[in-house]
Amino acid sequence: MTAPEPPGVVQPLVPMAGTDDVGLVVGDVERGTPVATEAGVVPAGDDVPAGHKVAVRAVAAGAAVRKYGEVIGLARQDIPAGAHVHTHNLGVGSHTLGTAPTRTSAATPWRPPAEPTRDRFQGYRRADGRAATRNYIAVLPTVNCSATVARMVAQTAAAAHAGTPGLDGVIALTHDLGCGMAEGTAGDDILRRTLRGYAGHANIAAVLTISLGCEVNLPENLFGAEVPAETLEIQHLGGTAATVNAALERVAEMAAKVSALRREPIPVSELVLGLQCGGSDAYSGLTANPTLGVAADLLVAAGGKVILGETPEIYGAEHLLRDRAVSPEVGRRVDELIAWWQDYTARNGAELDSNPSKGNKAGGITTIWEKSLGAVLKGGTSPLTDVVAYAEAVTAAGLTFMDTPGYDPVSATGMVAGGATLLAFTTGRGSVFGSRPTPCLKISTTSRLYEHMRGDMDFDAGPAMSRQDQVRYGVRLFEALIDMASGAPSKSEALGFGTEEIVPWRMGAVV
Repeated sequence: MTAPEPPGVVQPLVPMAGTDDVGLVVGDVERGTPVATEAGVVPAGDDVPAGHKVAVRAVAAGAAVRKYGEVIGLARQDIPAGAHVHTHNLGVGSHTLGTAPTRTSAATPWRPPAEPTRDRFQGYRRADGRAATRNYIAVLPTVNCSATVARMVAQTAAAAHAGTPGLDGVIALTHDLGCGMAEGTAGDDILRRTLRGYAGHANIAAVLTISLGCEVNLPENLFGAEVPAETLEIQHLGGTAATVNAALERVAEMAAKVSALRREPIPVSELVLGLQCGGSDAYSGLTANPTLGVAADLLVAAGGKVILGETPEIYGAEHLLRDRAVSPEVGRRVDELIAWWQDYTARNGAELDSNPSKGNKAGGITTIWEKSLGAVLKGGTSPLTDVVAYAEAVTAAGLTFMDTPGYDPVSATGMVAGGATLLAFTTGRGSVFGSRPTPCLKISTTSRLYEHMRGDMDFDAGPAMSRQDQVRYGVRLFEALIDMASGAPSKSEALGFGTEEIVPWRMGAVV
């Protein structure tokens, strides 16, 4: 049995003691402060900010450094025990982890960490049978040129119909694309798939499309033969004022119909949860993300759908997803995405290790491998059932991986377009993201952040440092998500976030 450390000695938090080369300090540590390491108590070699890593054993230059029991980078120089481990002495450079043979989870029965505590939520049942968590009327511009008109309509109509029973609001699904792109290209396909996903989203009770009239992305090009009946063209109607007036008449008719809709009990299995993290710090992988992973597992156990994304932020952890794939084909698809992103970033003069932001690094995250190993924990432990393209409809029960960029608004937009009726968003630095028509619940990695930004944070995962606490808080988080699905407003909804955050993935040449 290890003797207790003397008073005044800093005991780093080692999440997987015995395998990790680094521990996390929970408070600022000054140079020379006694620190407990594998070699005994040594003075801290540097000033170490709270949430940053300190070496608990010596690591030779070029050797792998482990955290979470996995490789987070290679030592740039000899790292003595007690040293601050960060960008000055740890990196990935041009190194890759390689691709191992795919092992699948099919032969291993999966069990959730706890049993779902709810089997119903109060939602809206659409005429076609789909389940919704919100009731919005949407004004959809086909192109940036009609975005301002769409916004005028939504703002005026939202005020006019505020308080309408069953109506959560009138929103403009504005974006800055729709023309100046070559038809049939990847960028064109992604935009149209995204806008179709929003127009047909379960949380949209009715949609009005606003077109300029001469853009590439005309309604018939966007929707094909199934053009929504409610479509207005600015050039045909004679300009802005005429279009706004006509649109307000249409929205008034829609609002009257929506007012008759009421919430009813619906199985939790019909929910679709998108998982996001942004403004991450070192605590993300220790508290909020594994806690969200438990909640995601509970929804999967209840028969629901969960979407994990942000492909650049699984680089270095892709093997953990691959090994959970239900088939070799699904596992190979994960590797194909990583290979595509490596080529994509290289062609654009970047590398995947460019992903961690200055804020991430200030919060203690050093490399993309480290960030990814923490980020993937949002996806829980359930088998990976499917891999889909950006904004592609998610149809398989269980955990699906969607190919999205790491940039939060773009990633969340793809998930909403793919059918997410709820979003859960973990943050360590303090993101103020919100979403419509899909409500977003914000989860803080520390109690300090929760108290500091109480007006933006919905759930405090700060105390969930142990696996036992992660399961306990994960059950509470699952229940908070069901409450939000049933109509409880998130902080970002109350603040009015959600329409400016619609950002389709921009890809390809602008011509």
